[in-house]
Amino acid sequence: MQIRLRTEKLEKEQLSPYAAMSSDSKGRLNSEEQCPVRTAFQRDRDRIIHSKSFRRLKQKTQVFISPSGDHYRTRLTHTLEVAQIARTIAKALRLNEDLTEAAALGHDLGHTPFGHAGEEALNEILGEHGLTFKHNEQSLRVVDILEPMNLTREVRDGILNHTGEQDPVTLEGCIVKIADRIAYINHDIDDAIRGGIIKQSDLPPDCLRVLGDRHNVRINTMVMDMIRSSWESPVIKVSPEVWDAMNKMRDFLFEHVYIGSDAKTEEFKAKKVLHSLFTYYLENPGLLPRDLLAREPDHRLARLASDYVAGMTDRYALQVYTENFLPKPWLD
Repeated sequence: MQIRLRTEKLEKEQLSPYAAMSSDSKGRLNSEEQCPVRTAFQRDRDRIIHSKSFRRLKQKTQVFISPSGDHYRTRLTHTLEVAQIARTIAKALRLNEDLTEAAALGHDLGHTPFGHAGEEALNEILGEHGLTFKHNEQSLRVVDILEPMNLTREVRDGILNHTGEQDPVTLEGCIVKIADRIAYINHDIDDAIRGGIIKQSDLPPDCLRVLGDRHNVRINTMVMDMIRSSWESPVIKVSPEVWDAMNKMRDFLFEHVYIGSDAKTEEFKAKKVLHSLFTYYLENPGLLPRDLLAREPDHRLARLASDYVAGMTDRYALQVYTENFLPKPWLD
């Protein structure tokens, strides 16, 4: 018996009836021969981990732009925390851990340099060309077109709908959507305290009473509540009390960290960098990578310029900006 077939059989026997079975996947955009060892969702996870876009997340901003400290989160460490939280919940609920992990690892592949400031900048720029930029849609564009991985429809759905009004079609995708919020609420508090943006005493007391007064306690509270609320259920839920506290804590972060805080003082410069780079490539399309132009030769140039800039790391964007927009010293 092939190892994959044995694994698929075990899924049918051991997972919840509400789980997405890898043998029942809706398939890929392009059909291909199945792996004799790995299930479809395991294969998706591996493709994401081995991708260049995944590796670039280590040099992309989460909240703090170019932090000097070694312990601030990057987009990569955020992704790993989401995957860990999501997989813990999926395992407890007997849902498909491999699908959950694949969607979690791929959910932010389309994020820009300089975090949400970069996303806002590209959305503003593309708006002038009748287009929009949303990082979840860009993540799907990455895995479908820019670095085509031919992922399953379930993983692609989890990536696309990890944020926004529409929920994923699988419970595993729904776990990732909430795990993303659990992760960033908690690690952004941790980083903001480390950076001196807020103090522990600034956190809303009513939220602390519900969620806990320490980082690990808050994560445990949210995870355990999600497991209890979703136990043997066809819906992934959080209790009203915990959900309300989570939203209030998120509102607190928007008010005191995400908007107008010292952590954001450099964002206008980051946006200027991306505006300049986008215009540069729009006016010099011959400098765009040939493989990018070859993948979608008929696509609007504005989208292709956006694709290239969005894929840059913080460091590379600053390097290209320096090379093209700052004067070089004269050497005798």
